[in-house]
Amino acid sequence: MTTPAEPTEPVETEDALEAPPETGDIVVDAALRDLAAVPDDALDDQLEAGEHVQRTLRSRLGDLGS
Repeated sequence: MTTPAEPTEPVETEDALEAPPETGDIVVDAALRDLAAVPDDALDDQLEAGEHVQRTLRSRLGDLGS
């Protein structure tokens, strides 16, 4: 009789945490890179960059309906 394997959590490397996801859309990828480049302790800058990403995504998704 075998014992059930314990669930493992994904291993996150430093590179995986720093690299923003790539979508293949140049404009979206640039906005995500800008957001990833904001220092963790700059909350106002993070908020501004996050809002920029949201506007960019809305714009690009809106273009799909045209």
